[in-house]
Order: sequence, then structure tokens, then C-alpha cells
Amino acid sequence: MASDSKDVAPRKKANVSRRSLAEDGEIVDGKAPNPVWFKPLMFGFMLVGLAWIIVFYISAGEWPIKALGNFNILVGFGVLIIGFLMTTRWR
Repeated sequence: MASDSKDVAPRKKANVSRRSLAEDGEIVDGKAPNPVWFKPLMFGFMLVGLAWIIVFYISAGEWPIKALGNFNILVGFGVLIIGFLMTTRWR
């Protein structure tokens, strides 16, 4: 009966995020999920940029566009960076 005289702190409710309760496709925290095409396009940009640079090095500057010369590296990195920038909008 000694426990009756002790002050017992009330239990805290578990913090359940609204994100964990959301179903697929539901708007959570005012942000809609990405469209279906977003991830393939994002990874596509990354892969195309990487492939552009690899092809340039393997072909010793003959491919993809010979007239650009070493600027092919900038084109490859530019496409690659577009893909990486898209990752900041991935939900």
C-alpha cells in the first residue's frame, strides 16, 4: 500500500509522426509526393551524364561530339548535376 502514497507521473503519449500514418499518394505536411516519372528521370540524368563522360574518355575524344573537344566533360558533368539537383526535391 506504499505505492498508493507515491506520486506517479502520467505517461506521455507516443510521438507518432503524421508521415508514418499517411497512405501512399496522400498529401502530408502540405507536400505532395513526386510523380511516377520523377525517379526514373532523375536516375536517367545521372546515368546519361556518367555515360557521356565515360564514352568521351574511352573513345579518346572522338565521341560523343568531336567538335566540343574537352567541353564534352562539362556537358557530361552538367547532365550529371541536373540529376543530383533533382535529388533535393525527391520525396
